[in-house]
Amino acid sequence: MAKDLYQILGVDKNADEETIKKAYRKLALKYHPDRYATATDAEKKDAESKFKEINHAYEVLSDKTKRSNYDTYGDENGPQFGAGGAGGSGFSGFSGSGGFEDILNSFFGGFGNSRSANPNAPKDGEDITVRINLTFEEAYFGVEKQINVVRDEECPDCHGTGARDASSVQTCPYCHGTGYVTKRQQTLFGVQTVRTVCTNCGGKGKVIGDKCRTCRGNGYTRRNATVRVKIPAGVDTGVNITVRNEGNAGRNGGMKGNLVLVVYVQESPRYKRMGYDLYMTLPIGFYGAAVGCKKEIDTMRGKTTCNIPEGTQSGTKIRVKGYGVKMLNKDSYGDLYITIKVETPKGLSRKQEQLLADFENSLSEGQYPQIKKFKSERK
Repeated sequence: MAKDLYQILGVDKNADEETIKKAYRKLALKYHPDRYATATDAEKKDAESKFKEINHAYEVLSDKTKRSNYDTYGDENGPQFGAGGAGGSGFSGFSGSGGFEDILNSFFGGFGNSRSANPNAPKDGEDITVRINLTFEEAYFGVEKQINVVRDEECPDCHGTGARDASSVQTCPYCHGTGYVTKRQQTLFGVQTVRTVCTNCGGKGKVIGDKCRTCRGNGYTRRNATVRVKIPAGVDTGVNITVRNEGNAGRNGGMKGNLVLVVYVQESPRYKRMGYDLYMTLPIGFYGAAVGCKKEIDTMRGKTTCNIPEGTQSGTKIRVKGYGVKMLNKDSYGDLYITIKVETPKGLSRKQEQLLADFENSLSEGQYPQIKKFKSERK
């Protein structure tokens, strides 16, 4: 069953033209597709459906003949015979390329459409994103790098005006310097006055008679630039470093964009990094693991001593506090975790084998607690 057109607009059947027009404007503003640009697909679809219903209802009820037919026969096309009836829904396709969209713009200010934006307003420059590759050592200690970029810069000759000289900048003869032109057009609401951006000057209100030869009237040129950047100690892959005001130039007095460095750190053959902690493997001999020992190790922060207790098993982790990576924006470091790997000797001589056999036979079962536990669990 078709919906009642009066109910769609929320007006009484005896409503006059002005009441219908006000109701339509309110609902059209509420369900206009531009207001649902960031909505979910379901919300967009629902708003689009309601928007079409509202437009169709207004098309019928704002036309005296169609409204009379609808009130009398229930259809704007008059009495219907057989299947089919009226199929048109009035306005279809809201691409914003003129027509009904222009009417809505005249009522509601363009819904944020770019056509209503002030072309003379300051516009910040775009950011430039560059990947920067660092060695493990550079990321650990910090480093200063020279970054080469290609960016938009203000033309040094015309200083962004695009004109050869001051006398070359003239007031637009079409809009007389306002940047906008007005025109009258017939719409569903009667004759409306619509203001649009002047196409001759692009809304700037000024036109250039003789363009700058360096930038050819653009006001900006593409140039190579070298930016020196200090990379702080402790950065890691995926960290973004923002260097302010080293991106593309802004327009109309807008701020420069930024230079964004995306860090990629090469892996170390010795260390594995997790957060601000470092992990490494230290191989030791059978004797040192059995009786305990001290090992001098080279770390990223210099030499230190690692104390290995008696009876250390392969896979044991020893923490060396403060020998990890420097924390960003803090005067503190992560830790170094050393995984002990007990290495079994190879290529033994007959004498060494006999010595080991004698040693093995001298041991009691209690000196092999893990072997003892394993045997007991099998029983």
